Amino acid sequence: QVVFALNQTLLQQESLRAGSFQIPYTTEDLIKHYNCGDLSSIIFNHDTSQVPNFINATLPAHEQITAQEIDSYFRQELIYKRNERMGKRVKDLLEEHPDKSFFFAFGAGHFIGNNTVIDVLRRGGYEVEHTPAGQAI
Repeated sequence: QVVFALNQTLLQQESLRAGSFQIPYTTEDLIKHYNCGDLSSIIFNHDTSQVPNFINATLPAHEQITAQEIDSYFRQELIYKRNERMGKRVKDLLEEHPDKSFFFAFGAGHFIGNNTVIDVLRRGGYEVEHTPAGQAI
């Protein structure tokens, strides 16, 4: 699986350099949607900014299965579990020190797609609101 993932990543990078493949979103798209509080946008709904996409229609059937297994593993281990740990740490700090104020900063990728840090905190009973860029807190 590691060799397959490496080969697919290299092929994808070669296609990007050759101009035959384009990423379906830009950094400007990410910034725009982040600033608008619209992180559930269709272009970000599947955690596209965090996990390489190994699944494509041109793969033989046995490689499609391998690609799906790797995609599932990466999504679970690199995104969902990490966001769960980060959200739990935030929740624990807030509960251990209810008299203190905190400021938490995360990369935008922790707020995109499903099972985000925000989702973890909301499931923990917290109300989370988006503050648009430029708005005073």
